[in-house]
Amino acid sequence: MSETNGNGAAMIQLENVGKTFFRGKEQLEVLKGLNLTVPEGAFEALMGPSGSGKSTLLNLIAGLDQPSSGRLTVANADVGTMGEGERAKWRAANIGFVFQTYNLMPVLNARENVELPLLLAKLPSAERRKRAEIALRVVGLEQRMDHLPRQLSGGQEQRVAIARAIVADPKIIVADEPTGDLDRESANEILNLLERLNKEFNKTIVMVTHDPAAAERANIVRRLDKGKLV
Repeated sequence: MSETNGNGAAMIQLENVGKTFFRGKEQLEVLKGLNLTVPEGAFEALMGPSGSGKSTLLNLIAGLDQPSSGRLTVANADVGTMGEGERAKWRAANIGFVFQTYNLMPVLNARENVELPLLLAKLPSAERRKRAEIALRVVGLEQRMDHLPRQLSGGQEQRVAIARAIVADPKIIVADEPTGDLDRESANEILNLLERLNKEFNKTIVMVTHDPAAAERANIVRRLDKGKLV
């Protein structure tokens, strides 16, 4: 692992990227000619009013969607030109997701939830279990591996979700309002954890947030307004 923090080669590069959606015949231009470079090991926050295009931009970076125009390079791959299957494989290897709503499976315990992304990697069950246990140790939940989501607090559920995001050792973590449903104390624990993943493990993090206290933890805060970086 490189020890540089936010000053490596470009991990994410947008060149004149636009995104347009169609509602019937109506054309909605959500992102307009974005140029953005995020270096390896950076921790960046995206802020802006509702409807400014923050989540759309995050979805493009994560390979969940493709740009309508321009060029998008993430982790040395031209994401804009990939087919659906190729993108899914690329996401599994490079991107870890953290959402506001945790998205845990209620019938699976913490360890089983964390193992889910590894099922795609066709690893033996003993190896999956070992990696999940390591990820839960990193987020400080080794004592809660056998607990179901309903037996955990909101902050603990989000830590399970972060363990799931890092279990496949992705290069990039995309976090969409990761502290949005949490009280201040739990939110600070999650932000401390993201900072640690950035500094100790050199994960490149792009986080959408409405919370100025969360944005302060990032190295760089970018603002989107009406589909443009301001």
